Amino acid sequence: MSDPTQPTPYDRIGGEAGVRRLTQRFYELMDSLPEAAACRAIHPPSLGNSEQKLFEYLTGWLGGPPLFVERHGPPMLRRRHLHAPIAGPEIEGWLACFRRAWAETVADQALGALVLPQVEGLARHMRNRAEG
Repeated sequence: MSDPTQPTPYDRIGGEAGVRRLTQRFYELMDSLPEAAACRAIHPPSLGNSEQKLFEYLTGWLGGPPLFVERHGPPMLRRRHLHAPIAGPEIEGWLACFRRAWAETVADQALGALVLPQVEGLARHMRNRAEG
């Protein structure tokens, strides 16, 4: 996702403050959107730790400092989420929160066209159970 002669997605989103706005809004939405209920149900009562980990992950993934790797090791996201049942409703709820948080906090539409399809692919990769 990076070209050393161009600003990184991390820079384009607004650096640390931009990623923090995105992740804070994401978890506010997870607590409030009805379509996110299944996703919210597989999270702990407090979303603070989840928010911090998503902030750390996205910071590095978008080209900023590798906070998640420094603090937790390699992401191995699917493996880290095997304890939580993830199927269509959980994925779609997560994506609804992410898309809306992105739309509300990131002004760079061209960046969204680059990032959102990759995020959607990653979210769908997290599936670890069949429907029903």
